[in-house]
Amino acid sequence: MPYTFVIPGPLRDLSGGHSEVRLDGDASSVRDALSLLGTHYPKVRDRIVTELGEVRPHINIFIDGDSFRDVGGLSAPIRSGAEILILPAVSGG
Repeated sequence: MPYTFVIPGPLRDLSGGHSEVRLDGDASSVRDALSLLGTHYPKVRDRIVTELGEVRPHINIFIDGDSFRDVGGLSAPIRSGAEILILPAVSGG
């Protein structure tokens, strides 16, 4: 079953302009799902994850509406067909 990644406006130029990307593959954790995304859209993944494999501090990821940080971080299990929302922090003044 495909995973649906919701891509925010600031990252759409790196995903070919797509606001939503559906990818087939096997992912048992958030880390696996991000690896799947990186296989098809490496520039998007590079903006989300550091060289050490950690999610950048200004990036929020929601799995079926729950923050990945609240459900176990990158090791959190993920269901087949999950919706993954990537949301960079917004600030201003």
